[in-house]
Amino acid sequence: MKRYDGAVAVVTGASSGIGRRVAVDLTDRGATVVGLARRGDLLAELQPTIKAATPASRTQTCDVSDERAYRQVLAEIAEEHGGIDILINNAAIEQLTPASDPERMMEGARRLFATNFFGLVAGTLAVLPGMIERRSGIVVNVSSDAARAPEPGHSAYSASKAAVSAFTEAIAHEVAASSVHVHVLYPGWVPTAMGMSGFGEGDTLPPKPVRRTEEQVSQLLLNRMGGPRIEINAAWLPLLAPIGRTVLPRAYQREMRRRFAAIG
Repeated sequence: MKRYDGAVAVVTGASSGIGRRVAVDLTDRGATVVGLARRGDLLAELQPTIKAATPASRTQTCDVSDERAYRQVLAEIAEEHGGIDILINNAAIEQLTPASDPERMMEGARRLFATNFFGLVAGTLAVLPGMIERRSGIVVNVSSDAARAPEPGHSAYSASKAAVSAFTEAIAHEVAASSVHVHVLYPGWVPTAMGMSGFGEGDTLPPKPVRRTEEQVSQLLLNRMGGPRIEINAAWLPLLAPIGRTVLPRAYQREMRRRFAAIG
């Protein structure tokens, strides 16, 4: 099990779901963690847990969609600890953005991109100079399988996550010579509050090959980040989506349109 003793890590979206699990597991592996999120009440519940493992760990409220505030928080953490070794950009939001409602679509797209993409970009660019100077560091940007297989009704979310994937891969190539590792994480489908949104009682959940628990995703991430691969894939089945779209386009389209009819 890979250790992170002495490392300073920042985890966004740490109040619940994957972010909370990663924050806890990083402290269990020796890292000092600062967990960021918007919901202060949930962060207050998390703080004693991470401090028990590494006493310098703490939480702080921060909305990453406020780029200036997010950069300022990162600068303060770097000054407090002498640098940031790991940044996990996990914070994200989701909402339906149907094309049948253009006003709702545009409003939702701006809101989703502010958190899911532009906040993530701001955080990544804030920590990279210090990492490049020290020739050491890890950035993980959490994407989604919706980036590979965009779902009807979720166009803005899918687009924001596709932007995350493209941005992360390009940046990873740029900083590789500096021994800085930049990864994009595809967690599969995880039954977090956001993952379960849109599912009602009795609805069919995604197939088992794409399902993962928070713990499974966290352990996989902590074991693989810092390695040579840009992509960290928690589930293999979604990797077939681009192939299916190419080889069997009509069947793929029928399935996507069936899903849209189900949520409509």
